[in-house]
Amino acid sequence: MTNDTHLVVRPSILYFGTPVVLLTTENADGTCNLAPISSAWALGQHIVLGLGSESQTARNLAERPELVINVASPELWEHVERLAPLTGASPVPEAKRAVYRHEPDKFGAAGLTPAAAEVVKPPRVAECALQLEARARRLTPGGAGLFVSVECEVLRVHAAERVVVPGTHHIDPALWSPLIYNFRHYHGLTPELGHGFRSETARTSAPAA
Repeated sequence: MTNDTHLVVRPSILYFGTPVVLLTTENADGTCNLAPISSAWALGQHIVLGLGSESQTARNLAERPELVINVASPELWEHVERLAPLTGASPVPEAKRAVYRHEPDKFGAAGLTPAAAEVVKPPRVAECALQLEARARRLTPGGAGLFVSVECEVLRVHAAERVVVPGTHHIDPALWSPLIYNFRHYHGLTPELGHGFRSETARTSAPAA
């Protein structure tokens, strides 16, 4: 039992250990935008995204709903950070000008490789072991217009063969984990503590005796 003393605090952000994903969307001129976000969570076969309302990604999805949700892994953190100060919006929105700069070639700037998708127009990120082709089904404004919640239906999942349990459709959590954004610091997952009662990979991912 802990005897910690708690303080009332007002942190500037609340990213208390959330996964990083790289979103690819289509710009109006047919080019691609690539953007890192750390507000994404899964509900069944749907992914819900949190985006800034003035972001190029939000603008793209409002007009062209196809996207790829590329789930980053820990070794990609430096590539993600190269993207962090960049925006595909031109001109740069006034609220972003002090921190962000426009970059039309985000794949090149990040040192990442586009790979053709199969059922949507935007490309996948080849270096990501998990790539989810999807379609935005609903955009809901919130936060007094500061952000948009985007409900996406996943249409196709690509997984690197090395992270799939052989002969199944399961991702082996002993072989793959997401990049975690924890109060603006990048982390990987620590070693497994246990598994949920509905796990379908508990035996195959357990360490050898």
